[in-house]
Amino acid sequence: MRFTVERQVISDAVTNLSRAVAIKSTIPVLEGINLIAEGSCLKMLAYNLDLGMTKVIDVKCEQPGSVVINSRLFGEMLRKMSGDFVSISVDERLMCKIESSSAVFEILGMASNDFPEMPVVDNSKKLSLPCEQLKDMVRQTIFAVGIGDGVRPILTGILFEIYKDVICLTAVDGYRLAIRKEKTVSSGDISFIASGKAIGEAVKIITDDDKNVEIEVGKRHISINIGGYSLISRLLEGEFVNYQESMPYEFTANAKINTKQIISIIERISLIINDQIKTPVRCKIDGDKITFSCSTAIGRATDSCLAKIEGDEFEIGFNSKFLLDALKATENEEVILNFNGPLSPMIIKPIDSEDFIYMVMPMRLKAEA
Repeated sequence: MRFTVERQVISDAVTNLSRAVAIKSTIPVLEGINLIAEGSCLKMLAYNLDLGMTKVIDVKCEQPGSVVINSRLFGEMLRKMSGDFVSISVDERLMCKIESSSAVFEILGMASNDFPEMPVVDNSKKLSLPCEQLKDMVRQTIFAVGIGDGVRPILTGILFEIYKDVICLTAVDGYRLAIRKEKTVSSGDISFIASGKAIGEAVKIITDDDKNVEIEVGKRHISINIGGYSLISRLLEGEFVNYQESMPYEFTANAKINTKQIISIIERISLIINDQIKTPVRCKIDGDKITFSCSTAIGRATDSCLAKIEGDEFEIGFNSKFLLDALKATENEEVILNFNGPLSPMIIKPIDSEDFIYMVMPMRLKAEA
């Protein structure tokens, strides 16, 4: 196997493909990228058994062949080299010689035959979305995807629903809920649950030059095609959470607030909160202002802002991170907070639209000393 390629082109491809490489695995080949050179093309594959990614780039191939090279080491070599082109050759012992300018590396590769076969999306339904639309919608919901060992698998995904020329993404982790809607042009209704991790990695490779993302949804897998990259991931099976039943639709109080102002206040209050201190931020709805306070072993903080408030006066507590994640995702100058007292979830949404809805569960407050 021998080929020559632009160093920056293959370096960029390795960087993106590394998103689908196993970080630490008992199967060494999963930590590598499978290179298959044939004709004038180099097919590159990465697959960690959960997420797979492929990319084809143009090369000058002198001898066809294949090899698996450790992704981390390969990527570092390409980034540190200074030449415009890189030449890669592999002998019968799988010794890989990587040359660029005056730099030469020789490392042992792995057999392509040991690389696992990528799944195939069959009997698929297809849809096309503007890249920026998908990127924004994922960014505004993915923070509510469940993470951690104890999380139900279905909560680690994002629910995609396309109906009546509307696309809706929903994520819920049991403590908060994010719903994001946009108008779209669809050829039919479709619903599926995609891995939050896979979707998150997919949108990270979107560049300013990418216009549309092509998605194929099969019975068990989803394929996402962006800028010459093809990502494949298993769909999550099972019924998504019936979040409609837990959402309140009538409220006893609401407050219209300036989004940037309340974000700044919560960030200041949160300075005395850390990962070991799960103390809630107290929000006192009173008259024409909201007073935020927190008391921990580190100290005490208080701040307030004016708000247009209607309804009952009360005090409620929230996880500061959950509040900040939702508020930072809104991208609206003003939002409305809807309440049903201190023990019911709060709804955050735009004043004049239903483009997004965030629900945050409250934390129980202890009596202040």
